[in-house]
Amino acid sequence: MTRFLSGTLLLLSLLLLFILPTLVRAGEPVKPVLEAQPAVLEKIKNLQSNHAVLLGQAKVLGDFNDTARKYNLHKTGPLARDFTLKMVWAPERKRALFCGANHGVPHRLNDVWEFDLASLSWAMLYAPDLPRDYTGMGKDFSDVVFKDGILLTKRGGPVVIAHTWWGLAYDPALRSMYFMNTWVTNQKKCVEQLGGDPSQLYTGPPLWSFTPSTGTWKMHRTAKPFPAAPFGGMLEFIPKHAGCIWHTNNWQMQATWLYEPKTNAWRNLDANKKTADFSKHAAEPEQVGYYDSKRNLVIAHRHKATSHYDVAKNRWEKVIDAAKDAEDVPYGHDARAPMYYDPISGDGLLIQFQTNTLWAYNPDGKRWTKLTPEGGPMPTGNRRLAYFDPSQGVLVVLDGTTIWAYRHRS
Repeated sequence: MTRFLSGTLLLLSLLLLFILPTLVRAGEPVKPVLEAQPAVLEKIKNLQSNHAVLLGQAKVLGDFNDTARKYNLHKTGPLARDFTLKMVWAPERKRALFCGANHGVPHRLNDVWEFDLASLSWAMLYAPDLPRDYTGMGKDFSDVVFKDGILLTKRGGPVVIAHTWWGLAYDPALRSMYFMNTWVTNQKKCVEQLGGDPSQLYTGPPLWSFTPSTGTWKMHRTAKPFPAAPFGGMLEFIPKHAGCIWHTNNWQMQATWLYEPKTNAWRNLDANKKTADFSKHAAEPEQVGYYDSKRNLVIAHRHKATSHYDVAKNRWEKVIDAAKDAEDVPYGHDARAPMYYDPISGDGLLIQFQTNTLWAYNPDGKRWTKLTPEGGPMPTGNRRLAYFDPSQGVLVVLDGTTIWAYRHRS
């Protein structure tokens, strides 16, 4: 009887220590808690196919520090930042995440944001550390340390902060955003300024992750082999591989690599190995694109060329290569034409911000269609962002705090 009671007490102790906290965490609301606006949801619900609506002005929320206030982020939200346009969807949060730097004006910051459509809210998840300059640590680098070969801030954020180009992805299993943070900062000089040994500097791919639930950055230092990290590459989460592919096709690197978080290691997928035509078919840098879960394809579009990466076949194929003056194909570029997957229609949706035009791509027919939305006109600001919201079935354009939604197919 005593042995039974002891065993029961041990079981109850384990239950209290491990199982119950897990259950509580599973039921916890996403933080920050943002209250949905019924009027906004009603407008979105009433959208018909090929219709758009201006939803109004978003709130900007967060624990803003002096750096954030210096650049009016508490009023404007993050705004688009030159070659930093990509937003990624966090399915368990039902929100879209954003980070990355401007070219240099007005700032270079390591802040992180998310947007919640239901509540019409920008929320800052990580207030920026001190601002950096184009090639170095900025005028004030009192918040910088050199640890384990990595330059990071005392809060754990990246000191080197790059454009995202299309090098941003979200791992729904680990609930973290990944960012290939490659930039021209003279890191050896920075280490010397801090009194460190430049020979100890980590020189592998600068892959960082950010976990929204904890508000923390993490650098993923990996052993060789690993890929190069040129500007303008593509980072995309692939469910089959439970990791992110990192892809570029230029003189610096012609390959598609896979980052496997379980082992914290890289693997060259040797795409197009049998046909030896990777350079001919694979998307070139500054592409935009997405993972198509219906077809198990990565769709990439760059200038007037569209390429498919078949995950199962491990093969890139250029399916469209139109002339520069072709009018039936949009111009794809990671600084001016974001592109996302619409799981409802199965199409890709691309917005050409320069011309304020919207396009749909059908992977089965391998064709582009220029769309003419009905309803509210798209905002025309020069610092716009965009993402697709699967929970509401709409493409969202964010012109600062002015929010516009478009339903391609109901």
